[in-house]
Amino acid sequence: MNLIKLSQRHLLAKPLGTFLSILLLTLGAGIISFLILLHLSLEDRLNRNISGIDMVVGAKGSPLQLILWSIYHLDSPTGNIPLHEAEKFVSNPSVEKAIPLAYGDNFQGYPIVGTTIQYVEHYNGEVAAGHLWQQPFDACVGAAVAERLQLQIGDTFSGTHGLAAEGGHVHNERAYRIVGILAPANSVLDQLVLTAMESIWLLHEHDSHSVEEPIEVASATDHANEDERHHPAEEVHAPGARQEITAMLVKFRNPMAALQLPKKINTESNIQAALPAIEVNRLFTLLGFSVEVLQAIGLLIMAVAGISVFVSLYNSLKDRQYELAIMRTLGASRFDLFAMVMLEALHLSIAGFVAGLLLSRLGIFILYNILADMVHGNLYRLGLQADEIYLLLICLLIGFMAALLPACQALSTNISKTLSHAS
Repeated sequence: MNLIKLSQRHLLAKPLGTFLSILLLTLGAGIISFLILLHLSLEDRLNRNISGIDMVVGAKGSPLQLILWSIYHLDSPTGNIPLHEAEKFVSNPSVEKAIPLAYGDNFQGYPIVGTTIQYVEHYNGEVAAGHLWQQPFDACVGAAVAERLQLQIGDTFSGTHGLAAEGGHVHNERAYRIVGILAPANSVLDQLVLTAMESIWLLHEHDSHSVEEPIEVASATDHANEDERHHPAEEVHAPGARQEITAMLVKFRNPMAALQLPKKINTESNIQAALPAIEVNRLFTLLGFSVEVLQAIGLLIMAVAGISVFVSLYNSLKDRQYELAIMRTLGASRFDLFAMVMLEALHLSIAGFVAGLLLSRLGIFILYNILADMVHGNLYRLGLQADEIYLLLICLLIGFMAALLPACQALSTNISKTLSHAS
């Protein structure tokens, strides 16, 4: 007697009840699986982009806002700070590397970031075509920017003041020329337009020099390639320009610096220091409550699904009392009847779990396409995750609990009484 085939036929004989039970399990498992995938993807992305960055220096304001903008290029900058003010602190021997960042403009919504070659090296960026910038107004674009805007080597463009793609002043007085396109890095590099620090300074200077006047510029690129004996806080200067930066990314030589230098900056200067690891943990704490609420909703739906499975099996069992008695007379044991009901619940649980996994991955795919202009890389995690093993166990437990009472009733089927009532 093939109990597996029998249990499958019993489920197919009640298609509506079976479908509703699987649907509820799918929704519950799908929500929880989606949250697992989203949490892991965000955690990977956040940790990948802060890797090697121990501190961020910027203008006074929200530390979380400073981290979100300077590292992830989300939200808006807290303001600019004088370059010399930041250099005063990062010249500390405990600082291994300091990468300045200057913002202010965008190109069709993508931030134009003035920085040094070290920024590309920090994220292990590689050039797919052309080369990195060598002088002011040379630009390298990320892979996503080049793909979506159909940019090629040699193209020129003008930046728009501010962060909005429309409505800002267009800097037609100086145009950028694309000299390099970066390979996909699955990091923030994919969504940026990178150039020399001096490009930002020259476009925004209102001091002794006009943008039309030829001035000598000590290229930040040149400094990035200097001998390693130079201190990591590279000096980049454009005479007459306002030497301000938006942020500086700092890596320490030893853990003790994380306890001393940020406190010194925050108490002895007009700028602030924020620690990415602390702020990212704070962000997860802020998001944690929402995630827990959604997970609770998913578990509630799965509990309702368990009730649905119980009702379906219980009603089905009442209609099949005669059939179960016949099976007993044909040689089926009490355990066979018990196992058959349990197998029906097992089929429902596994079907709901698998459908939930597919639904969660479809949801991640849709989310990625909706947020394609905001995220870097992809959010795909097609493989089974460790946390989803626990989800499978929960689905099986719900199925077992729902089927326990009907299975026990099948176990205690009275053959003579059932057949006599049927006759």
